[in-house]
Amino acid sequence: MANITVFGKGNMGSAIGGLFQEAGNDVAYIGSQDGKQALGDIVVLAVPYAAVDGIISNYVDELAGKIIVDITNPVNFDTFDGLVVPADSSAAQEIQAKVSGAKVIKAFNTNFGTTLASKQVGDNTTTVLAAGEADAKATFKDALEGSGLNFVDAGELSRARELEAIGFLQITLAAREEIAWTAGFAVVK
Repeated sequence: MANITVFGKGNMGSAIGGLFQEAGNDVAYIGSQDGKQALGDIVVLAVPYAAVDGIISNYVDELAGKIIVDITNPVNFDTFDGLVVPADSSAAQEIQAKVSGAKVIKAFNTNFGTTLASKQVGDNTTTVLAAGEADAKATFKDALEGSGLNFVDAGELSRARELEAIGFLQITLAAREEIAWTAGFAVVK
């Protein structure tokens, strides 16, 4: 059992927190209007990418030594025409550079909240793709064991850029109503 802190109480934060709870973990939520709180061993950033710097500046010391799960897709929402991080980086890598001693994992950004809550993408079980340091991913995977989701190791944190591109494509397809927000990409093994 792990202690999980979820920043964000929206659809994604609630779905992710619910999965961790279902797997037997203790989950605490922190919303944008909540005061500063103690953090669990795994910290989930279920907030827009633009909100991440504020969380980091408020909790920089407390985040050291934690596993940080970055679910953000750093989409340029003004133009919907690209990502706002450098072409050779990712939101997860930018976060890793700002939080000394933490281990950042990129995960959940290729899933919609509804597919996490239902645990289904079409006729397939929802799969969480995760990129990051091996020991951190093993701890993360163990904390999700019993949630009813599939897990695929997407490699090192450098693969976060590709996961963010997949997330971006999925979001733009849903925004253009080419796919439903209750659908998305499935991983079939």
